[in-house]
Amino acid sequence: MEWLNYHHLYYFWTVARTGSVSKAGHELHVSPPAISAQLHSLEESLGEKLLVRSGRNLKLTEMGRVVYSYAEDIFSLGRELMNAVKDRPTGRPMRLLVGVVDALPKMIAHRIIEPALRVGGPIRIVCREGDADRLISQLAIHELDVVLSDVPMNPSIKVRAYSHLLGECGTSFVATPELAKTLKGKFPQSLNRAPMLMPTENAAVRRNLDYWLDSRGIHPFITGEFQDYALLRAFGQASTGVFPIPSVFEKDLKQQDRIKHIGKTNDVRQRFYAISIDSKLKHPAVVAICNTARQELFQRSAHAA
Repeated sequence: MEWLNYHHLYYFWTVARTGSVSKAGHELHVSPPAISAQLHSLEESLGEKLLVRSGRNLKLTEMGRVVYSYAEDIFSLGRELMNAVKDRPTGRPMRLLVGVVDALPKMIAHRIIEPALRVGGPIRIVCREGDADRLISQLAIHELDVVLSDVPMNPSIKVRAYSHLLGECGTSFVATPELAKTLKGKFPQSLNRAPMLMPTENAAVRRNLDYWLDSRGIHPFITGEFQDYALLRAFGQASTGVFPIPSVFEKDLKQQDRIKHIGKTNDVRQRFYAISIDSKLKHPAVVAICNTARQELFQRSAHAA
C-alpha cells in the first residue's frame, strides 16, 4: 500500500490556499526553499504536476484542483477530530441514512421521518428508495441506518436484521365531492362498480384490499394502478376514482386536498415497520422516529381499532 505524506500535503494545501510559496512560508514559519522541496517531493510521489507558475503566483493544475479538494476535506476533518477530542462543538451534522421501500407511500414516509429533525443539533437526512431486498442488503453493509417498509423483513433474506413495528391503522376510502355524489348505496356496497384507483400488487395492502372486496362481493372498476402513491393521489384529486388511504392520514389529506370521506374499514390493516441491524435501536434519530410513531402518530388509530 502506498502511503501519503500528510506533512507534504499540508504544505501544498497551504500554498494553494495562500497563492504563493512566500505567503505559505510566512504562515507556516518555514523558509520558501524548504516548502518548494516539500512540494517537489509530493509531486514526485503522486507522479503529477500540481502547481504551475502564473506571474508571481502559483496556479493549480487540473490534477492540483482534485488534490486540493481532497486536502480540504482531510484537514477539515482533522480540525473536527481535534474539536471532538477536546469536547468543542464541531457543527458537523449527524447523518441519518434512510431506505424507503418503493411501495411505501411517500406521505407516510415523510411523517415517520420528520421527528428526526427535532432530535437536537444539526442533522442531515439522506433518503434512498428501492425494492426491499436491495435496501436490506445496503443496511447489512451499514450503507443505511434504517429501512422503512410496509411489511416486515422477508425471513428468506439471509441478513440478520430486526423489524420494529411502528404502528398500524385501518383503511379509509376517499374521493372528490363530485365523484362521491355519483356513488350509490351505503358503504361498502357503494364501492361496487365504482371507479377505483389502487396501489400495484407489490404493495402489501393491495392483497388485503382485494381479499376484503372479493369476500363482500364488491367489484369496483379499477381505473388505475400505481406504484407511486403520490401519483395515485394526484389522479384521485382529478376525480379519476375512489382511492384507499391509511386512516391515520385521512385528517391530513382532508386539510390539504379537496376530498370527501366515503367509508372506513378496520378489517384492512396497514402496518409500518422500521428495519434495523440492531435488535435494540441506538441511533438517536431512529429512536426518535420509532418513539414518535408509536406514541403519537399511530396512537389514535390504535384506540380506534
